[in-house]
Amino acid sequence: MDSFEILKQYIDEAESIVFFGGAGVSTESGIKDFRSADGIYNMKFDYPPEYMLSHSFFKTHPKEFFDFYRTMMLCDGIEPNKAHYALAKLEEEGKLKAVITQNIDGLHQKAGSKTVYELHGTTLRNYCHRCGKSFSTEYVSACDDVPYCECGGIVKPDVVLYEEQLDQTTIRLAVEAISHADLLIVAGTSLTVYPAAGLIDYFKGKHIVLINRDATPYDDMADLVIREPVGETLGKVVL
Repeated sequence: MDSFEILKQYIDEAESIVFFGGAGVSTESGIKDFRSADGIYNMKFDYPPEYMLSHSFFKTHPKEFFDFYRTMMLCDGIEPNKAHYALAKLEEEGKLKAVITQNIDGLHQKAGSKTVYELHGTTLRNYCHRCGKSFSTEYVSACDDVPYCECGGIVKPDVVLYEEQLDQTTIRLAVEAISHADLLIVAGTSLTVYPAAGLIDYFKGKHIVLINRDATPYDDMADLVIREPVGETLGKVVL
């Protein structure tokens, strides 16, 4: 059997699948990843991208932060790809129990997935850091400068910046899902960002599948490694 046939067999046999994905899940929708040769971290800006995505930069350079955020992080007009739709279908069939994502683009929900644990938050939620009032993505996108609340507080996207901690409830739910899964599909992630990458260590099930263009530190743990685009792979096997 080839890799696609093996993956299909794993999915057919599984009763509790969890999907853990990173930036490579959304690249087929036209969203840039971070660490590839043409990714965001290798593009030239006035400041290093990692610094512009930090809490410190948000606090000290809010205008530059939002200029970068609106240009590089917002996903207006971006649609889900075959990976997102395949996962939504598996959830509808009762096989997929959770999607755990490092992405902030909201494409899993747009494709129809219901149980999605967003480790790094989402661009779809925004709130005043002073009074907590919620604001739409359209409000943040339409501002030419720093978006402010009526109370005078800055409207911050609900994304986890460098120097900020992940939401502990989201982590707990992700750990519970992985620990109860019999098939873990890991896709589109370099598995180098912690603590997110360490979640794989909680898997006690039958099979781990890695779908990623490049090698990862966890390849030796996997029962199956596929070096093909995520959407192309899941689309061929599921849709």
